[in-house]
Amino acid sequence: MGAPRILVVDDDPGTVDLLRLYLENAGFAVDVAVNGLEALRLAREEAHAMLVLDVMLPGLDGFAVCRAVRRESAVPVILLTARTTEDDRLAGLGLGADDYVTKPFSPRELVARVRAILRRTSPEAALEAPRRVGDLTLDPEARSVVVAGREVRVTPTEYRLLAVLAERAGKTYTREELAVRIFPEDSEALARTIDAHVMRLRKKLEENPSEPVRLVTVFGAGYRLKAHP
Repeated sequence: MGAPRILVVDDDPGTVDLLRLYLENAGFAVDVAVNGLEALRLAREEAHAMLVLDVMLPGLDGFAVCRAVRRESAVPVILLTARTTEDDRLAGLGLGADDYVTKPFSPRELVARVRAILRRTSPEAALEAPRRVGDLTLDPEARSVVVAGREVRVTPTEYRLLAVLAERAGKTYTREELAVRIFPEDSEALARTIDAHVMRLRKKLEENPSEPVRLVTVFGAGYRLKAHP
């Protein structure tokens, strides 16, 4: 089994060289794309453990690439951007990105985030047996979710969020509790980051996402997964 392969997408040669150096020194194999179309081609042709994707790309930008990748794959995605506003971060997470890193960044921190996400999605991190909550089934080995007999595709972070809620179905978790459990490597994870992932999950799990019966809001408190929707 070879080294995990990371696809780095950035049109800045200095950023690419820096990321390649640190990722290869950390034991990863690195592919590089310098624009969105090339990134999509490589993502479709090669199996990657993760995409590290700049938002500001010529032609097809990183948000468009992330959206296209998410229609076809659950591969983890870290977005890189010089945009620092909370709305920009939430826009990326709303498209299904697993993490969001602002420029300038520490390459050591980025490698740590890559490793943390891969640990969360590794087979060793899976529970021993599928977990069932009402008409939901979570299979940790396949990282799959079945709702009412229908399999839905979720990202690694969405799966982790659902798995945490399923550990104690019926318990209300605050946004802060969920952020600590899901993003332990990011002490500054926003509570609204959790909202973005919950919104995406509801679109996949609920017949009517605006009136959820499985993943519900407890106003003023947080979220809970109902044991019997």
